[in-house]
Amino acid sequence: MIRVLVADDHPIVRGGIVGLLGAADDIEVVGEASDGAEAVTLATTLAPDLVLMDLRMPQLDGVAATAQILAASATTRVLILTTYESDDQILGAIEAGASGYLLKAAPQAEIIEGVRSVARGQTVLAPSIAAKLVQRVRTDAPAAPRLSARELQVLTLVSAGQSNPQIARSLFIGEATVKTHLLHAFEKLKVSDRTRAVTRAMELGLL
Repeated sequence: MIRVLVADDHPIVRGGIVGLLGAADDIEVVGEASDGAEAVTLATTLAPDLVLMDLRMPQLDGVAATAQILAASATTRVLILTTYESDDQILGAIEAGASGYLLKAAPQAEIIEGVRSVARGQTVLAPSIAAKLVQRVRTDAPAAPRLSARELQVLTLVSAGQSNPQIARSLFIGEATVKTHLLHAFEKLKVSDRTRAVTRAMELGLL
């Protein structure tokens, strides 16, 4: 079972999300938070596998709550689920350590699958969010690092939500080789995780 904490300050919206997740056989909602501070407290006491986090909440916003939760736990993951998609909010959430960013307007099946994917350690970005990252202009950015064709292929499949074993099967290579390509890409992009590697590659126009 995927143990989920739902954080949203609107009771009706929160109730709808809880009901949606509760209908899935492999997801259990273990707690509900009505603001960011409560989300941090409950995440500490309940140790959920995943926190489904809104961005705009009283006491503590979703970005700050995400940073505090992830600083306190190496096993809990955060998936942002919000109505907001400004560039600063997207980057703020990703840089805080969120493993994904979905919009509340997404189809219900997409939200449920997003929870499952993030719980498996994958990265999930709504198509409109990915597009915003790609379109972000960095006129004063340094020259983009040179990634090999295989490193780009691996990152492209990561951005599509594939796990290392799935990437290995897709490219007909070993899982250890996939990990090696990812580590090389991390080093070139100066990042330390899959989510930031994808978003950084998008910012640089590599994906």
